Amino acid sequence: MANSGMDSGESVKRTRLLVVGAGVAGQSLVREIQQDGLPVEPVAFLDDDPQLIGQSICGLPVRGGTADLEQVARETGADEVLLAIPSSGGRLVRRLVILCKRAGLPFRLVPGLRAIIEGDVHFEQVAEVQPEHLLGRETVVFQDQAASSVVSGRCVMVTGAGGSIGAELCRQILPLGPSELILLGRGENSIFEIQAELDPMRGETRLTPIIADVRDERRLENLASRISPDIILHAAAHKHVPLMEGNPEEAVLVNVGGTDNLIQFARTVGAQRFVLISTDKAVSPTSVMGATKKMAEMVVRGAAAQSSSTRFMIVRFGNVLGSRGSVVPFFVKRIQAGLPLPVTDKRMTRYFMTIREAALLVIEAMVMGGGGSTYILEMGNPVSILELAQNLLVLSGYDPAGGDSGPGIDITGLRPGERLHEALNEDYEELVSSDHPLIRMTKPTAGQDVLSQEELKAGCELALAGDVDGLRKWLAGILQQPSLAPKGKHRK
Repeated sequence: MANSGMDSGESVKRTRLLVVGAGVAGQSLVREIQQDGLPVEPVAFLDDDPQLIGQSICGLPVRGGTADLEQVARETGADEVLLAIPSSGGRLVRRLVILCKRAGLPFRLVPGLRAIIEGDVHFEQVAEVQPEHLLGRETVVFQDQAASSVVSGRCVMVTGAGGSIGAELCRQILPLGPSELILLGRGENSIFEIQAELDPMRGETRLTPIIADVRDERRLENLASRISPDIILHAAAHKHVPLMEGNPEEAVLVNVGGTDNLIQFARTVGAQRFVLISTDKAVSPTSVMGATKKMAEMVVRGAAAQSSSTRFMIVRFGNVLGSRGSVVPFFVKRIQAGLPLPVTDKRMTRYFMTIREAALLVIEAMVMGGGGSTYILEMGNPVSILELAQNLLVLSGYDPAGGDSGPGIDITGLRPGERLHEALNEDYEELVSSDHPLIRMTKPTAGQDVLSQEELKAGCELALAGDVDGLRKWLAGILQQPSLAPKGKHRK
């Protein structure tokens, strides 16, 4: 074994590693450790293949299956567990994490299956288990050459650039070599932070931070005389479902009126591409937030039908892990404070993907996008919110079944505007494949709903007047959704 770089007389305590998975990934890592003299010592394999149990692989015994983890860890004096099963789903990872917790051992995970296929696995790629690993999703293979051909040398503007999705779009756009990246947002602190983060890696790209509110039509008109983006990624929106139930005026003015203002801006500056970031909550909406995002889609479709120079398109997807206001960071903060995790209903499910994955797929869709296209990101299977809460408790060292002093889980009931399950497309939307396996598109339908300028103006006037009941009636009438109509007493 190669010298680890320590003095020959110095005794080195090497981390004893129990490797779960005796397949290609596990063997590759063990061989690398043995050949390179890394400061860890593999002591045994575990594998659920009965034909492997009892054999010797890479000079290590296969001591049993995953159910034997605690016992084998004790017998071998293991200090740490390496989960080398890249094709495993979220539930298997969760079960293994629980076993590691019971054994009192730290644990790490190899890269996903796609990383195995595309190249050798290296020990430096091993990472701590994160919530996204428990979803069992694969990472996106980014077609950066195609994206560079569209972005390189052009001016790109991201609205809501200080938000979770907007900031990640900026991070992924910057390496593609735009001539200028405009960071537009309403919150000065968040725009300052993303500019400071990106500045050291901007290269030849000019970073232009702009504090502006998409509701302010005149402000955008003035900006059109100073900036001229070729590509606009419109991520600015109000997204919090319960908050927008109590503030429908803001939802309409930002999500609907703001989108229309950006469309007029795009036409004025002659933008080549305009992408609306939409949500699964816009499908048959039952909430104000979802209804206003549905209307934003309708405004974009109307613009696409009229425009010949700007490609207006929509990208729709579900929840993203780790975004501000999303359930994962909310649950993590509750666990850290020792507070129970509120789950509205045991049956509730949501679609999830990582922020980076969503941003990369948005860019992929933008590259292939034709005017009037609606792209729907492949979200995998819906995730149980109860199971997600249990996963986070496991990762934090608590038993989700109770029996310890952990925070636990409270079933609280649905909040205003919430529903048990989301859908990614309307019943009337026929989905077809695209050039990317993780992106589908809706087949254009004759007479697809659009929002006229007269209807839009009426809604914005109600919002500006603070007429909540009138605004809800307007939403319910335009979308033919009685559930959006006023309930009880509202302010005017």
